[in-house]
Amino acid sequence: MAETTNTKNIGLRGVKVADTRISDVDGAKGILIYRGFRVEQLAENSTFEETAYLLLHDRLPNGQELEVFTKGLGEARTVPGFVLDALQRLPKTSAPMDVLQSSIPLLGMADPDLSDDSREANLRKAVRLISRVPAVIAAWHRIRNGQDVLPPDDGLPHAGNFLWQLQGRRPDGKMAKDLDTALILHADHSFNASTFACREVVSTQAHLYAGVAAGVGALSGSLHGGANAQVMKMLEALKNEPDVPGWVRKQLDDGRKIMGMGHAVYKTTDPRARFLKDMCFRIGRKLNEEHWCRLSTQIEGTAVAEFARRGKTTIKPNVDFYSAPVYHMMGIPEDMMTPVFAVSRIAGWTAHGIEEKFGDAQGKPALYRPSSEYTGNYCGKEACTYTPIEERT
Repeated sequence: MAETTNTKNIGLRGVKVADTRISDVDGAKGILIYRGFRVEQLAENSTFEETAYLLLHDRLPNGQELEVFTKGLGEARTVPGFVLDALQRLPKTSAPMDVLQSSIPLLGMADPDLSDDSREANLRKAVRLISRVPAVIAAWHRIRNGQDVLPPDDGLPHAGNFLWQLQGRRPDGKMAKDLDTALILHADHSFNASTFACREVVSTQAHLYAGVAAGVGALSGSLHGGANAQVMKMLEALKNEPDVPGWVRKQLDDGRKIMGMGHAVYKTTDPRARFLKDMCFRIGRKLNEEHWCRLSTQIEGTAVAEFARRGKTTIKPNVDFYSAPVYHMMGIPEDMMTPVFAVSRIAGWTAHGIEEKFGDAQGKPALYRPSSEYTGNYCGKEACTYTPIEERT
């Protein structure tokens, strides 16, 4: 067996497993880059459609290219009828992320390019996935509430159309733009857990839909995308708490987590959190719901001070901490917050899946096959001898 470096039991932190041209995270400096562009620059100036094009094509589009790409997204919004029929048959209590994960293979079965593994076909698959994931999520939310599934509105951009199909009313233009910005901020984050899951599956030469289904499964966990829903649960529980600092200190004294605080990579403030914090207060003032933002900052201030007092100066708010109150004020239910994360991250997953399949100038990446160290039973120094059941005591 080839010699391997002993990096076990660290969750692959710090282990570089592949090259990528898609995004880079500098955790020490709090920098996130998509294809060479700072995420702050894109959040301030770009749109989700343009950012998705950038992630897929390694460059910003010109006007005609963006128009064609946006038109393609719009034309792909309609969910195949048999997929909607399948959603109608699911238990109405099903978790939205489970529904989404089960829907991805169905969308694949409807894709005319499913068996074509060329780069061009995979780019077309990516457009369909980016367009249909939000449509499936919106459809499920309405189905489980006994409402009719709404057709897409061709006059609305990507984020605005999602709010329309989810809520049944044309969104305020500024609110739709805020969601668009949030989608840009969540669109990619290098080799996070869900992206790595997607790439690992695609490295077997499975199709893009199989990789995305794996990404959705990984995102559903409370330590990854599910953290935003946990943050909102925390805020709801504390909205009438008279002593929030005392609650935070007791939480830490008891060895429990403050959801939305800390990150596996960032050792300073998550650059996405700064944008979402500003957005939170702006939306809060507009809707007279600023109490969610004040509560969040009170938790943040106490937690950061307490962590520093305990020698943990690198623990700061992450992207989930302020995305939760932002989505709540947008009218997005708690259990739909992680699916909205998927609405954004599908752009990154598909870009990474295509990169995993075709590589870059350095060549196509290899099948992922890590090793492990066996710590189970042995009978002495040799493998155990099988004893027939009638001879066992």
